[in-house]
Amino acid sequence: MNQTRSKEKQAQQRSGSVLPGGIITGVLAVLMLALDVSIVRSGMLPAKFLAPLVILLLVVVALLGFLTHRTEKRGRFIAGAVISVLAAAVMVYGLVALNKITSTLNNITTVSAEVSYVGAYVLTDDEAETLNDLEAETFGILAELDRTSTDGAVEQLNGSLDTEITTAEYDGLTDLVDALYSQECRVILLNSAYLDVIAEIEGYEDIEDQIREVTSLSVEDEAVVYEEVELSDTVFTMYISGVDSRNGLVARSRSDVNILATVNTETHQILLVSTPRDYYVPLSISNGVKDKLTHAGIYGVSVCVDTMEMLYDIDIDYYLRMSFDGFEDLVDALGGVTVYSDYAFTSYHYSYEYVEGYNEMDGAHALEFARERFAFPTGDRQRGKNLMVLIQAIIDKAIAPDILVKYSSILTSVEDNFETTLPYDLIAGLVNNQLSTGADWDIITYSVNGSDGNSSTYSMSKPNYVMIPDEETVATAKELMQAVLNGEVISQPEEE
Repeated sequence: MNQTRSKEKQAQQRSGSVLPGGIITGVLAVLMLALDVSIVRSGMLPAKFLAPLVILLLVVVALLGFLTHRTEKRGRFIAGAVISVLAAAVMVYGLVALNKITSTLNNITTVSAEVSYVGAYVLTDDEAETLNDLEAETFGILAELDRTSTDGAVEQLNGSLDTEITTAEYDGLTDLVDALYSQECRVILLNSAYLDVIAEIEGYEDIEDQIREVTSLSVEDEAVVYEEVELSDTVFTMYISGVDSRNGLVARSRSDVNILATVNTETHQILLVSTPRDYYVPLSISNGVKDKLTHAGIYGVSVCVDTMEMLYDIDIDYYLRMSFDGFEDLVDALGGVTVYSDYAFTSYHYSYEYVEGYNEMDGAHALEFARERFAFPTGDRQRGKNLMVLIQAIIDKAIAPDILVKYSSILTSVEDNFETTLPYDLIAGLVNNQLSTGADWDIITYSVNGSDGNSSTYSMSKPNYVMIPDEETVATAKELMQAVLNGEVISQPEEE
């Protein structure tokens, strides 16, 4: 009887000695499996790295399982337990990091609906404080321009005031503002994106000092959906729009940056073509009437895309919309960038000094570099060139191997400041290809040119500054785009 009890006690002791090791091994195995599944689902890690990683994780888990198998081997068990904690921490960190990456990419590739912010404006010294103070008044509105936003705002006003407001139509922006200035009407409804447009007109530069917004109405439009390109395709064209809106990234506003990126993943070339903001071209909605390219953004990013397609006779597959503030955050997250400047200059806004040649820039200096146009003889054309150089510097820094340690701050900076119709699978495929090949990308830049002009536009009834396109440079841009799409390796073109 005593012998039986002794055997049972020994069996219990052996069972107890392996239980902690079994728990540790089980936890590590679950974490390993979760990490493997997440990596595979992300689609970013090349197969040549995936198999060795899985084998390495299996070996680590097996080795730690051996070390922690029995608690009576005290020294070995403690060493194994400590290493197991470290291994578990690494795998948890990997899971969190991967989840952050995929979550951010899903967020920026989920395109939000665009919003137009329509304000009810009165003169600055008007006593009206709320809409109720104005419900008996006639609201001045634009007769044709941006009627979708105006009609949406009127519908909202009718609902909130429980009555149908009276409206009076005016043909152009200055006609509408003049009606308010002369008190022909006490209040006007106006898309806030037009305020910067009106301020460009002689005699209206101080408009924001003369009028006051009583309320702002947000009118939402459906998100633009583009047909996806097959992931097997090795070339695509993307429109890059830079906005400097006071109402955030989703607000319809002027597009101050208009770049077409033609990407060939086989030749590893990217062609960036910059088009000046004041380029005098027909918009896709203007029935042939010409306007400044920057004004296309007021009517939505789809109008920008369609207008660029008309100008360059090219199909645009995707767009990327970014805020200028996003540049500052991204550059700081990257730890700064090195950018070449064609000129030594002092920035208009903050008097930052830049030398001719290479400049080490933090986010604030990079943002001013991207915004500056007054310091250059070619104005906005040079700003476009500077922005393309900055993009190139960001890409060079972003594909450097040591960038992984900064992933969290980079993703945070991107999440709120960038939006794209590039599908997640395509971005993951590009990352996978880059990790697999480690290829250097050749970035070619080109800026179309033009001459100074003064004309009325679709959005502005009074004559104002425009840039008349130089058709030879437009033709050159078309040829360069087509060459990259055809798989030809191009070299940096000379520009006048």
